[in-house]
Amino acid sequence: MNQNGPSNQSKWQDRIAFDCDVLSGKPVIKGTRIAVEFVIDLLAQGWSNADIAENYPSVTDDDIRSCLAYARDTLSAERVYPIGA
Repeated sequence: MNQNGPSNQSKWQDRIAFDCDVLSGKPVIKGTRIAVEFVIDLLAQGWSNADIAENYPSVTDDDIRSCLAYARDTLSAERVYPIGA
């Protein structure tokens, strides 16, 4: 395994979609109306991948990893600028 994970792991871009006609353009798992934000929230509440799959059978482990990778990349691109007092 390399630093970025298994070499056969797909990029989040393969599984996450943006469409102005679906949830006002929020990032969603392709082919669904399940927002990345929603999946991240479930994980933050302590849901496991198995819990998510049981309640949302169309969501795969790869979809969940893609949601996390999207969040990671979005946060890593964020820039914070201190404001002087």
